[in-house]
Amino acid sequence: MDGIKIINLYEDILATTNKMLDAAKRNEWDTLIALERQCRELTQKLATNETELPLSYEHQQKKIEIIHQVLDHDAQIRQITEPWMARLQEIISANRYKRNLQQTYQTSSAYF
Repeated sequence: MDGIKIINLYEDILATTNKMLDAAKRNEWDTLIALERQCRELTQKLATNETELPLSYEHQQKKIEIIHQVLDHDAQIRQITEPWMARLQEIISANRYKRNLQQTYQTSSAYF
C-alpha cells in the first residue's frame, strides 16, 4: 500500500475518533460502541496493509500529526466515559448486593 493510501487510512481513523468524541459528549453510548468497532476495523486494516516501505518525510509528519490527534481524542473520550463507567459499576454492585440480600432473607424466612 502506498503512502497516500496509508495516510488516508489514518485520516479515516481520525475522523472516526472525532465522531466517537462527539458521541461521548452527547452520551450516545450505542453510537460510541458502534464507532469503536469501526475504528478497530480500520486499525486492523491499517496494521495488515501498512507496508515496510518508508513513508516520505511529508507523509511521516502527517502520520505523526494524525496520531497525536487520535491520542488526544482518546484521552478526551476516557475523561467522559470513565466517570460514567464508575457510576455504572456502582449501580451493578448495588443491585448485586440487593439481590444477594433478598436471596438471603428469602432463604431464611423459609425456615420459619
